[in-house]
Amino acid sequence: MKIASIFKALADSSRVRALAALNDQPLCACQVVELLGLAPSTVSKHMSVLVQAGLVATTKKGRWVYYSQAADAGDQVRLVLRQLPALLEHEPQAQQDHAALAHILTMDPEVLCRLQNSRADGDV
Repeated sequence: MKIASIFKALADSSRVRALAALNDQPLCACQVVELLGLAPSTVSKHMSVLVQAGLVATTKKGRWVYYSQAADAGDQVRLVLRQLPALLEHEPQAQQDHAALAHILTMDPEVLCRLQNSRADGDV
């Protein structure tokens, strides 16, 4: 049942946050990592669940992976995606994420990726 996989995907707050962040634009994997503050492997797993549920699509541009809300989704997915902003409108975390994402989008993804790699290596 497709609706069950959608609700399973939405049962984790990190996945809901990631999906909400994709509302206005596609994001590079490193931008999602920065927003969620999780390890790249953890973010990758979360995004995989969203892709499997049909909520998110991926595009590879060179060495960069971009995520976006699924454009060719079925009726159930489109309904969820359409309602998500209204459902999160008064959530403090969603408001914090919106502000953080505005800052993240000012950063060059390549610079952001290097910064994350240096953090993982313990250089920062």
